[in-house]
Amino acid sequence: MSWIILLLAGLFEIAWAIGLKYTEGFTRLWPTVGTLTAMAISVGMLGIAMKTLPVGTAYAIWVGVGAVGTVILGVVLFDEPVNALRVGSIVLIIAGLVGLKLATP
Repeated sequence: MSWIILLLAGLFEIAWAIGLKYTEGFTRLWPTVGTLTAMAISVGMLGIAMKTLPVGTAYAIWVGVGAVGTVILGVVLFDEPVNALRVGSIVLIIAGLVGLKLATP
């Protein structure tokens, strides 16, 4: 169950990272409220997952899920560049996440 909570925490991290773009420097009320809510949920769920998962593994996976998802949505929503180096870097992050999952009891 902790792994599912951790994955959900990572998804909320993606939501707040993308939400930051829409807040326009925290000058827009509703995007700011949504972003701050997603932040609180994300960190709260990370804390819950860390009750049973190692801190290093949980934090790295939380950050990794957020990073990969944010890069993908950056490409889709904001026309950020796609090139071999960016794709290769994302693949390496995913490989690291899988490795951490497999290495954690």
